[in-house]
Order: sequence, then C-alpha cells, then structure tokens
Amino acid sequence: MKFRSHCAVPVALVLLACGVTMPLVESPSAQTPAQKTASPYFPPRHDWECRKPDEVGLEATKIEQAVAFVKTKENPNPRDLEIDHAITFGRNEPYDNLIGPTKERAPLNGLIIKNGYLVADWGSTRQVDMTFSVTKTFLSTVVGLAWQKGLIRDVNDLARDYMPTPELFDGPHNSTITWDDLLRQTSDWQGTLWGKPDWADRPEGERSSDWPNRKLWEPGTHYKYNDVRVNLLALVALHVWRRPLPDVLREEVMGPIGASNTWRWHGYENSWIELDGQKMQSMTGGGHWGGGMFISAHDMARFGYLFLRNGRWKDKQVVSEKWIQMARTPGKANAEYGFMNWFLNTGRKPLPSAPESSVTFRGNGANIIYIDWEHDLVVVVRWIQGGSALNDFIGQVLGAIKPTTTSQ
Repeated sequence: MKFRSHCAVPVALVLLACGVTMPLVESPSAQTPAQKTASPYFPPRHDWECRKPDEVGLEATKIEQAVAFVKTKENPNPRDLEIDHAITFGRNEPYDNLIGPTKERAPLNGLIIKNGYLVADWGSTRQVDMTFSVTKTFLSTVVGLAWQKGLIRDVNDLARDYMPTPELFDGPHNSTITWDDLLRQTSDWQGTLWGKPDWADRPEGERSSDWPNRKLWEPGTHYKYNDVRVNLLALVALHVWRRPLPDVLREEVMGPIGASNTWRWHGYENSWIELDGQKMQSMTGGGHWGGGMFISAHDMARFGYLFLRNGRWKDKQVVSEKWIQMARTPGKANAEYGFMNWFLNTGRKPLPSAPESSVTFRGNGANIIYIDWEHDLVVVVRWIQGGSALNDFIGQVLGAIKPTTTSQ
C-alpha cells in the first residue's frame, strides 16, 4: 500500500496521502506547552496541514491497518450510478425514472482528521461525486441558518404559514405539519411533488394496490425516510430565503470554511418555480432520483470539521451552537435520528464501536461523515459497503488512539 506525501513534516511511515503542497510548519515536538494548548487549527482554503499519526496520539501501524482494511470494503455495485439506481431503488419502486443528473463514481476513498490535522488520505479524495442523502444535512443546515437569522421564528411553527399559498399543506392532515416534523422525517405529508407521489418512495404494503392507500400517521409520531417530503422541505426553505439555496450555502457556510469551488447542488429538471419574477430551481435533499450534492471528500471533511468545532470556524460562529444541540436531540419517533441527516449513536446500537455521543451524516453508496467530539476526530469514507464494515473500520481507527496520550 503506497501513500503519497506532500507534507513538510517528514513522514517515515507510509501513512499520508495529502495531495497538497503544505507550507513549512514546526514539528509539535518543538512546540512549547503554551503553543500546544493554542486555539484549534483550522485549515486554510486549498490546504490541510498533515501530521504523522504519533504526533496526534495515534499508533501509526494501526492506522495503516485500518486504511488497508477499509480499502477491501468497497461497495461491489456498479460505479455507474445510473445503473446502480436501476438495480437498487428502481427494482422495487414505481415512478423510478431519473429526473436529476448522475455520474460514474470514484473507487472507495476517504480521510482521517485527528485533532484538526490530516493523518490519512487514500483514493480519489478530490473527485467530485454524488453524496446522496448527506445532502440532507446541507439542507437542514440551510434551514438552521434561516432559523438563526430569524427568518423562521420557531421550528414548531406550521410550515404552511411560511408559504405564499398553502395548497401543498391543504387538508386536515397536511395543515398540521411543522418545521420540526419535516426536519425529523416524521411529517407523513401526503401528496405529489415534482411528479413523485409520497407513497412511491420506499413503498409500504403487501401489494402495489395498497401503496396509495397507506395508513396516515399523525405528524410527529411516525418516522419514515422519504425523499419526497425532504424535497418539500427544500421547497419551503426556498420560499423562506427567496434565493437559490446553493447561493445561501456557498455564502454562509462553504465560503467561510474554505471549501473548494468544485461542489454543486443539483435540483431536478422539473423542479423550477417562479419566485419574485425570477426562475429558481428548488433543490433536492438527496440523489434518490438523481441530483443532490456533488462534492469531494475533502470538502465533506471541512463540513464535518465545522460541526466538530460546534459550528465555529476560526473567529466566526457559522452555525448556531443551539441549532446543533437541537439537531443532535433524539426525536420522539426515532431515538437514533435528530434533524436530517444527523444519525445519532443512541445506545451505541448503530455503531457499537463508537461513543454514544458520536454522529454520522450518511448517504447511499455509502457516503459517510463520522464526527466524534470525545476523540476530536472526523472520518470521511465514501463508497463503503453495507453491513458491519463501517463499524469495524471506525472501531479500528478508535483502536489506534494511544490510551495514555492526551489530545494536542
């Protein structure tokens, strides 16, 4: 296994593949105690400072073994994601036609960030790929920005009150749906959006004739992963912001954290509306029918690192700490899910190897951002197979932490 290294810090072991030219930095061993307790490191745009594993309290051999392990766990499905869609979602769903873009993905790749520094980088981590439902976390973040700016008064407000016309929220059921219901995927909204009926996404029932006549659940009481309703949240958020959501995300989040200019957030070919006399595209919350966030692993890592630092980047509070606390609060209908797409490790059931306080942002593929405050750790892994592979990999990374070493 070979790793490319472009770090100024000498690398004796094959553990770094930063892929960037770094400025000359002082080795931590030469730093004073005052320097070691300085403010957290934040990577400048285009760069991410590399450190050897033992400089951040990790055992180099175990990190090497963890990376070698995960490289054997690539999703075996076709890398052409249009074909992958046809043999997964398309096999069991009506209305499965793609209405957004897809592309051929990279092989498995990823990054490990410990104490703010890049310690491992493997595969095509600069390639821009679909990230599927990790898009939901970008969407809920944009909703959170509207909340912290006062554009949304309270997440318990009715969503219909933020629309110029309430047709999408007409009726005794839909009219009671709140922002919180939409954010937690507990709205059970009933209807059709962008040509996709709500029941057609992961349909329930024994026969196809049962699907449109499913049981309706009171909003807030039943969790159902459903991209039609996620896309509804994106449309309501567009009406609140009155400007394209990718513009909001770029100016409020991705610019401040130094993300590249390569990411793209795609809607559907038929998700255009007229707003204030302008044509605007409503975004998607995933890649279920194409579209969603197309992004590199490096930019995903920056996004995850923002939340590891509790929404702060350098001297700016980008995302409200209170919003993050709300997003990490388990829902009443699903204790392992906060706001979309905050997957919680409640009871350590999803990831037994990880602390209960850790979270993951997850997308089909699988695309994973793992955030661990207890160990000052962000891990991005893309196109890993399902089953126990993620838990086993995270367990190996955590097993590399030296028990007697304090965070630097």
